[in-house]
Amino acid sequence: MKAIWTGSINFGLVNIPVKMYSATEERSIDLDMLDSRDNERIRFQRVNEKTGKEVAWENIVKGFKTDGGYVILTDEDFEQASIKKSKTIAIDEFVPQEQVAELLYKTPYFLEPDKGGGEAYALLRQALKYSRKVGVSTFVMRSKENLALLDTYGEAIIVHVIRFANEVRDPADLKLPDNKPKKRELEMAMSLIDQYSGDFELEKYEDEYQDKLMEIIEQKQQGKKPKIRKLEVETTGAKDLMKKLQESLKLKKAS
Repeated sequence: MKAIWTGSINFGLVNIPVKMYSATEERSIDLDMLDSRDNERIRFQRVNEKTGKEVAWENIVKGFKTDGGYVILTDEDFEQASIKKSKTIAIDEFVPQEQVAELLYKTPYFLEPDKGGGEAYALLRQALKYSRKVGVSTFVMRSKENLALLDTYGEAIIVHVIRFANEVRDPADLKLPDNKPKKRELEMAMSLIDQYSGDFELEKYEDEYQDKLMEIIEQKQQGKKPKIRKLEVETTGAKDLMKKLQESLKLKKAS
């Protein structure tokens, strides 16, 4: 794996040099965009608006538009905007993980101790596990300030980049039901949850969609026409709710 950020964790007066790596990877079939008229590949180019010519990556810079033109920013400018946050993940406080809504989680990254940081890294890892709390921090990566939580995953310290408050929309704008369910219906729904309850095992769940899509690609490659299947979903209304709950419970018992 290639490190995407290097710096240190600041834990009180303890500094732990670390390297950051992406903790996840996308699994998808590589599809190209084609012109439907001749199936030729469509390419996207970085074009100068004035000359119409393509611009190489090494000649591209970032700029802020003003009335007098553009103010060009260099990598050093972005770093100097907050030299500490560009190089340090400083833990500001520790909070119970359950107080952080799942909606806030965005992207996970693994942290690996750099030279000389192994002992302090192990100490923080164990302290996080024993306390059952997560460290709250902000740091800068790729010219953007991130709000983050430090937690553990197995034997690794993981950084969860989470959303700031102003990035979450207010659910009050949604049209949500305000009626309360009937007692008997709620009891049956809870029974259904109990029947389907178990320990979470990540390995049980696989990305079946990509495999099915690959089957369709192989069929079309062989000149076969994939069978078209339709899914019809019937909405369960208030009058059918009890019946559907009863049938669901019977179905689970029979399986």
